[in-house]
This record gives sequence, structure tokens and C-alpha cells, in this order.
Amino acid sequence: MRRKDREIVDRLEIDAIIHSATVMHLAMSDNDVPFLVPLFYAYDGQAIFFHSAHAGTKMEILKRNNKVCFEISVDHGVIESEQACDFEARHRTVIGFGSASFIEDEAEKTSALDLIVARFSDKKFDYPKAAVNRTAVIKIEIESIKGKRHGF
Repeated sequence: MRRKDREIVDRLEIDAIIHSATVMHLAMSDNDVPFLVPLFYAYDGQAIFFHSAHAGTKMEILKRNNKVCFEISVDHGVIESEQACDFEARHRTVIGFGSASFIEDEAEKTSALDLIVARFSDKKFDYPKAAVNRTAVIKIEIESIKGKRHGF
């Protein structure tokens, strides 16, 4: 990281950012063509989970290339300046790299769905088997992760 003074090295602070946001941006590559998509997600302290339909661009790319990059950020704002070129972004951001895999086991899928739903509701839900079958659940094994903050 070029600006070491902005680097977040405390894993607890990185985890707090991941837990406080609701949307992550997932970057993938298909034959050197980038593809980026916003997603709801869940984090268990080790891996990130998201769900999807079984078909679509994202899923087709992940089947061919499971290497991903993700970005999660919070506390966005602008730090104004007297000089036009000196405005800066206020933020806390996490960027990570990992490998995506498809969860096939029904109990594991349900557990991951519970984590995702718990981000938005205190209710406990039962998932109809047909709904679980038509839902893809993806796990990102985090291989590296770093954080950055500015304006705090």
C-alpha cells in the first residue's frame, strides 16, 4: 500500500467494516474482461457468502474462473479543500482476494442463507426445499485482505 499512514492493519477493525456494510462489490475476470457486481453478503469471520440464481453472467464467469476480488466500504464522504485538485474521499474500505466455490450441501447452503438473512432481519425463516434448490450459494475463501481509512 502506497499510503501506509492510511492502512488498517488491525483485523478487528477490518472485520468491523465488513460487518457494518450491507453491500460488497465483487470483481471477476473472464478472458481478461473485467466484470463487477454489487451483492448482499454475509461474513462468518473466515469466509464471505452470497446467493444468486444459478444462471447469469456472474455464475458463468465463476464456473470458468473462481478467482475473485471484493471491495466493501463504509463512511463515505468528501474532504473539501480550498484547491480543486486537493479534494479527497473520506472512507473506510476493505479489499480482499479469494477463491469462490459453490456450496452444494443443503445444510451448508441453509446455514449460509441464515447468515445472509440475519443481516436484514431478526426473524428465523424456514426455506422451502424448492427455493433452496433453485438458489446458488457461493462461498469466498479469503486468501488475502487489507483495509484503508482516510478522513478519521
